[in-house]
Amino acid sequence: MKKVKREQLEARGWKVGTVAEFLELTPEESALIEIKLALSRRLRERRMKRMTQAQLAEKIQSSQSRIAKAENGHGSVSLELLVRAMLATGASPKEIGKAIAGDQK
Repeated sequence: MKKVKREQLEARGWKVGTVAEFLELTPEESALIEIKLALSRRLRERRMKRMTQAQLAEKIQSSQSRIAKAENGHGSVSLELLVRAMLATGASPKEIGKAIAGDQK
């Protein structure tokens, strides 16, 4: 957010901050959310190049709707499911580590 915009909002009584501040997340909770979102994004990219959601779901014995939730960063999706799905798309542990670290491809 631009400094001028922030100052205008604060002058009108608004409190400006981050999502983590608003939700009172610890640094660990914020990091976990970022990891899950990074894996979700990378899963979608990889899966779209290789197979349908239904095919991936069958491969990991899950459902298409669960894969859709995984790709959209739904809070109910576990890290285990994200990692299993990534592995099922052919990702190596090293590639999964890069996704977690936020490295591009």
